Amino acid sequence: MNKVILASKSPRRKQIMEMLNIPFEIIVADIDEKINPDNELRSEIENISFLKALKVFNDNKDAVVVGADTIVVVNNEVLGKPKNEEDAKRMLKLLQGNMHHVITGVTILSNNESETFSNVSEVYFIPLTDEEIEEYIKTKEPMDKAGAYAIQGIGAKFIKKINGDFYSIMGLPLSELGLKIKKYL
Repeated sequence: MNKVILASKSPRRKQIMEMLNIPFEIIVADIDEKINPDNELRSEIENISFLKALKVFNDNKDAVVVGADTIVVVNNEVLGKPKNEEDAKRMLKLLQGNMHHVITGVTILSNNESETFSNVSEVYFIPLTDEEIEEYIKTKEPMDKAGAYAIQGIGAKFIKKINGDFYSIMGLPLSELGLKIKKYL
């Protein structure tokens, strides 16, 4: 079996990879994750996932490298990780009572081939009061999450419904990745 590397520091992606029951190691890919707003978002996210995988692959040519990136989009605004508590509050106010999209791009890269794909899910938030937003921010959970919430954490209580892949919203589309990575092993 080929060595598998996850090019991510995300504990959620690590958790999802573990669910595939494939041995892997983690090497963090430090790249510029800047999105060009003039380009189609899905292709931009796929490109970032490719750049992450490539950065790690360049030093690990014998491995199968998985790179990924996830963004939240509401009213055509991309929400990354909040810069501070005020930014988290601003994001949560945009999300509350609305539907938004979560786009996760994934690249699987080996010395024989590569594959890049993405998954788009719809997430519907319940209406939130300013107090609920403040209380959630006090938990610190929003601070390192795209869109300032964690669907698998305390933030789950704000989710009315989803159309799409729960695990993709967390950071990796579990079943799709599981099906695709088999041919690399």
